[in-house]
Amino acid sequence: MSRLIEKPNIAMSITTTTATTGSQLSSTVAVSSCNNATAATGDTAPTTEDEDGHKVRTTTSTDGSHSQSASPAKMHNNLDEVIISLISGAAAGALAKTTIAPLDRTKINFQIRKDVPFSFQGSLDYLRQTYVKEGVLALWRGNSATMARIVPYAAIQFTSHEQWRRILHVDQNGANTKGRRFVAGSLAGITSQSLTYPLDLARARMAVTDRYTGYRTLRQVFAKIWVEEGPRTLFRGYWATVLGVIPYAGTSFFTYETLKREYHEIVGNTKPNALVSLGFGAAAGAAGQTASYPLDIVRRRMQTMKIKPESNERCPTILETLIKIYREEGIKNGFYKGLSMNWIKGPIAVGISFSTYDLIKAWLRELSHLKRGRVDNK
Repeated sequence: MSRLIEKPNIAMSITTTTATTGSQLSSTVAVSSCNNATAATGDTAPTTEDEDGHKVRTTTSTDGSHSQSASPAKMHNNLDEVIISLISGAAAGALAKTTIAPLDRTKINFQIRKDVPFSFQGSLDYLRQTYVKEGVLALWRGNSATMARIVPYAAIQFTSHEQWRRILHVDQNGANTKGRRFVAGSLAGITSQSLTYPLDLARARMAVTDRYTGYRTLRQVFAKIWVEEGPRTLFRGYWATVLGVIPYAGTSFFTYETLKREYHEIVGNTKPNALVSLGFGAAAGAAGQTASYPLDIVRRRMQTMKIKPESNERCPTILETLIKIYREEGIKNGFYKGLSMNWIKGPIAVGISFSTYDLIKAWLRELSHLKRGRVDNK
């Protein structure tokens, strides 16, 4: 009887022990599974791609917010992108300006002369006379100053445009931010123009003089201006230039980026070929030149005006220059003198610049990816 009475107790003990052990095992397995899941989540955190195609790891905090961790590899990639933009922009600007240098010199000469109306026949006569008197290389007179300015100018402009687009979150995550697109282009123009302005003034001075009565070298331009007119002259016309570059650069970049976006939506190709890019750039150049041309006239007049510091003359302001041009030459023959020439050279220059920039940047990116792949395989 005593054994029969003890059996239930044994059974109950075995049952209790088994249940307890089972629950402990279940708890251990559950905790282990959670730890493994957490570890797996940490190792396989979702990654996203930024606008340049770089992978960025996204982590979720306890409050549900998301944050992106910047790895040393991404910082290295950003540095590579800046270098690629600088090289591509410098090459694009140099090629574009060298191509249209004779037309640019012709335009500047008509811009600063109020006694000679602009015409295509007059432009051809000027080019022919320059060739006869000074030789074919004279058509590119001032191009050395142009290269000294345009190489850093274009490099800074394209690179700063990429950075301003990133800072202002232009067209990110599929958004169509037209206003920011324009602002990014304007800020890029202001940045590059501010850092290279004295070179622009020197280029204008060399373009409107010959080698016998004017300046022989870029160094001589700066030396003569510093001694004869004072150092402040190197920034004469700066504000007119800035006011002009806001609509010019803003409209140019806005038009080009908008056309590329529309092309992508219609055709489905994110990278138009060189001919299509050239056409988009030409349209952007025509729009930008038209929007800013009157202020371009003003800045050229102010840049090429010689005022000696010992005289009582003072440099006229932007408003005074505008009023003077309007009174003496009118709107059409004053503010838009040479615009038809700009409609020829502007689209050519901007088209070459934008298409060359995109092409060289794509090549350099491919070379960078190939080089990075070889390093990773070692």
